[in-house]
Amino acid sequence: MVSLTTFSVLAADSVGPAQAAIDWTNDKLTWVLIVALLLAGIYFSFGTRFVQFRRFGAMVKVIGSSRKTDGQGISPFQAFAISLASRVGTGNIVGVAIALTLGGPGAIFWMWLMALLGMATAFSEATLAQLYKVPHHDGTFRGGPAYYIQRGLGSRFWGIVFAVCLIFTFGFSFNGVQANTIATQLHNAWGWDPLTIAIGLTIVTALIIFGGIRPVARVTEWMAPLMALAYFLLAVFVLVTHITHVPDALMSIIKGAFGLDQALAGTAGGVIAAMLNGVKRGMFSNEAGMGSAPNAAATATTTHPVNQGLIQSAGVFVDTIVVCTATAVMILLAAPEIYTPGVTQKADAGTLTTTAISSELGAWVVPVMTVLIFVFAFSSILGNFTYAEVNMNFIGFGRAGAIAMRVLVVVATFWGAMQELALVWSLADVAMSVMAIVNLAALALLGKYAFAALRDFDAQPDPNTAVFDLDGNSHLPGEIPGEVWHSRHARGVSGSPHE
Repeated sequence: MVSLTTFSVLAADSVGPAQAAIDWTNDKLTWVLIVALLLAGIYFSFGTRFVQFRRFGAMVKVIGSSRKTDGQGISPFQAFAISLASRVGTGNIVGVAIALTLGGPGAIFWMWLMALLGMATAFSEATLAQLYKVPHHDGTFRGGPAYYIQRGLGSRFWGIVFAVCLIFTFGFSFNGVQANTIATQLHNAWGWDPLTIAIGLTIVTALIIFGGIRPVARVTEWMAPLMALAYFLLAVFVLVTHITHVPDALMSIIKGAFGLDQALAGTAGGVIAAMLNGVKRGMFSNEAGMGSAPNAAATATTTHPVNQGLIQSAGVFVDTIVVCTATAVMILLAAPEIYTPGVTQKADAGTLTTTAISSELGAWVVPVMTVLIFVFAFSSILGNFTYAEVNMNFIGFGRAGAIAMRVLVVVATFWGAMQELALVWSLADVAMSVMAIVNLAALALLGKYAFAALRDFDAQPDPNTAVFDLDGNSHLPGEIPGEVWHSRHARGVSGSPHE
């Protein structure tokens, strides 16, 4: 067996130059990404007339009434669960801890801002994914940025560029992050050897993903909401039992965001560090604008494209405003020896949330958190696999490509479990940035079609019975290829590929 200490020394010697190069690239891309995300969030908020606020009630109704399909496709709720499985993961636990260690409490404010603006971006990209989706031979649909880039913009080349970026980002980098989190947590909680963890995790992953998207949908349908609920209830218990200190924790987030707390000045890089790390960690967590969740959104069988747009927008709210905030406050409630801005190091982020909660509730929390984090991370691996497989199908390598995709995920799972936290997360950041920039450019060009679909939805009296039809639709600014949304498909659960 390879011990953790031995492996860490070998890894540190071998990845030093690579880490430096990745960090340099990451710093340059982050500024481009911040500007692009802010502009996109503002553009789509105004373009949808702030759908994330005025249609929030409809989001809740659509999620609650979207569990059934015609028995062939994937329901809107299942598509929501797949995307939630990818969203609600280590970004909500380790990602928030990293944001706090590198950017201080103020980083959480920027996560909030990006999420509230990002809800409109997430709505638009999910709606476009539905508009441009195509039937698949297994009775489901395929779609996402690669598809709306090719079918909406007429560029297969850039569709393939996006697909390759996503396959590397989600099939390899992000799955490496999830596996790394599982290995770190299990080693620190129970002393398990990383190699043993890597082998066991790889075997379990392989057994599930070689079954295809349908088994993933069935697993995530119950796993994602259950894990989110369990973690949320744990967080509520911590916050209620420490309620008198919660206002101070929230105020430290506001003060840290604008450099108003002199006690924090310079200790965690100031306002710039808070902004940089809040945006990066926020996007990794909620994925708004990244182009990942639309791949799940497109698989749903639904009566109107906007239904899935609303569902995915709600997913951003749940992920960041609810789950990430709960994590941040629990860490901020911890004693100074556990978390102090500018003092606590990034290397401690892997277990910071668990350490903070156990200090507040007792040692019994450690095994509970270990199980929860395992489920969070493992369900994200399943969701990430779904995204990557959809884009491998787009490129068109057939069965050989599907098998290669599964092998890549299995390899990434083993590799990530054996690597250093800093290298894995930095590589994921670079891959995420490139992929997001390509998607945001496509969204800017096609956003008018998402706005048109929303106008059609707003014109109908009941969101639960809204039906979209391309034939004679006066809201659309141009043609949308394909037969999915024409009138002969717009009945019952519209868009079923075998009607």
